[in-house]
Amino acid sequence: MRFFLISDNIDTAMGLLLVGIEGVVVHGEDEFKIVFETALNDNTIALILITELLMSFYGSLVYPFKLNVRKAIVQIPDRHNSGETEKLMGKYIRDAIGGGGALV
Repeated sequence: MRFFLISDNIDTAMGLLLVGIEGVVVHGEDEFKIVFETALNDNTIALILITELLMSFYGSLVYPFKLNVRKAIVQIPDRHNSGETEKLMGKYIRDAIGGGGALV
């Protein structure tokens, strides 16, 4: 099983390639959909990493799969880091375990 990156920029893709994580750089919604669906259907991929900027654009396409697919989908910060990754992780955990209370 392997990790796979879907990125909006070459810098993040090259950085992760240096540690052995392959991926693609996408430009636009149609390309994102194709790459995301391909990654979802690839049984050799266990974890899909998606950059924060792409999640800000296409999160509505990804989020329904985060709790229902047998692979992990993780948003990662990149050079556009806005600090939203931590907030979204909290939301994901709340959705996964139920309840709307504050996380400690």
